[in-house]
Amino acid sequence: MTTAITMIQGLKTRLKVGMEIHVELATRTKMWTGAANVAHPDHFGAEPNSLVDPVVIGMPGTLPVMNKAALEMSIKVGMALGCEIARFSKWDRKSYYYPDLPKNYQLSQYDLPICGEGVLEVPISDAADAEIRPVRITRAHLEEDAGKLMHEGPGGRPIDYSIVDLNRAGTPLLEIVTEPDITSAEQAVMFGQTLRNICRFLGVTEGIMQQGHMRFEPNINVIIEKVGQEYATPIVEIKNLNSFRAVRGAIEYEHHRQVEQWLDDGKVLTSGSKSTRGWDDGRMVTVLQREKEEAHDYRYFPDPDLVPVTVDDAWLDRIRIDIPELPQARQARYIEQWGIDPKDARGLIEERDVTLYFEAIIDAGVEPKRAAKVIRNNLAKLANERGVLPCDLGITAEQIAGVEKLLTANTISSNAADSLYALCLDSDDEPAKLAEANGLVQVSDEGALDEWVAAAIEAEPQAAEDVRSGKMAAIGRLVGAVMKLSKGQANPKAVQQKLREKLAQ
Repeated sequence: MTTAITMIQGLKTRLKVGMEIHVELATRTKMWTGAANVAHPDHFGAEPNSLVDPVVIGMPGTLPVMNKAALEMSIKVGMALGCEIARFSKWDRKSYYYPDLPKNYQLSQYDLPICGEGVLEVPISDAADAEIRPVRITRAHLEEDAGKLMHEGPGGRPIDYSIVDLNRAGTPLLEIVTEPDITSAEQAVMFGQTLRNICRFLGVTEGIMQQGHMRFEPNINVIIEKVGQEYATPIVEIKNLNSFRAVRGAIEYEHHRQVEQWLDDGKVLTSGSKSTRGWDDGRMVTVLQREKEEAHDYRYFPDPDLVPVTVDDAWLDRIRIDIPELPQARQARYIEQWGIDPKDARGLIEERDVTLYFEAIIDAGVEPKRAAKVIRNNLAKLANERGVLPCDLGITAEQIAGVEKLLTANTISSNAADSLYALCLDSDDEPAKLAEANGLVQVSDEGALDEWVAAAIEAEPQAAEDVRSGKMAAIGRLVGAVMKLSKGQANPKAVQQKLREKLAQ
């Protein structure tokens, strides 16, 4: 395994990144109460502060009750990441004051998380032949999300105060923490995309980053080599990144900034030297927020209102049965079993719904390699035009099988297939009916072909003479003439064969 070395200011530098990923779990209710969960698709867009109850707002005398579904979702993620699942874990209070946390503490897990050490194998880039490297998982613990502070009024108007929306408060939140095994911004993005896809396949989150379902917080520092000695810059945590563009931009910016900062002040990593920074997406820079708190600053202690969780073998077996084939396993199967191009295979597993659509097309009778090409080529063009995924175009797997059957039988041309897919966007009719109604069926009738071929030879005498003398490239002009005469309905393969026969006489 090679180490990524980057030259900055004439110095050899190595980037070290560990990730903290917050995954909002899509349970119907919140972590400690029956209030509706804003991370569930049925409750997205609710009026501010409408998804609250006495437990959420921290009224005196209220008691939390654990959401069993959230715990099982967390265990699923842990199993998918190869984590050791704790047979005994407990809940702790993490104390801090902030307006979006009404209780003044967060219910979390400190020293006994539900998921322990694991590993996720990820490519270091999006190249088809990219090296696969392990990223070690330190832990994954379950907690509750805080509310949301907004610093602009309706319509983006400036205000001199902050608005609190507690709809998100109490949402089940799985925090996944990695070791600093990531060595580039590109690898960090690949890790994030791989993890997001796994979580979506497991059905534990919608994974819509713009809605805050997954938030990434890279912990970054740089190893600088100078005159045979190495220096480690202080670790910086970038808070609440909700797009892969932001993840890439923040890490790349921070890599250069930390080297320049070290050249300016010479500060290196020591106890208590951590800090947090925010990301300004408009200026593409990080901005200092505060010095980083350590664990003792939060005054963790076991929550007295919640009993510990004990997980037995039978419970784990029931959870394990519900885990589907995961994206990376599907990708390997597509390549090995069906011979699909590695680049296409990776593209097909990037979105859960596209993957399931692809497999439905195969179930409908389309050969796997051809099904991959239809999604990656024919449907991708239409999807890009409409700004949706191929699976959301409204074309059924059965319609795709129908188009491909017509194409295989030479009933339609490849150009007609594109037109037919476009017609399927707005129709539930069978492709054969649509092709007939829209003049897309190829004409292979001998009599009609003879007439068109004769007319083309007469219209293009020089091309005909060139073909007779062995200049076969000229046959394209004759085929084009036939297609023009037939208004695109002639079968090009049959036309070319007929021309060869006529001109060889």
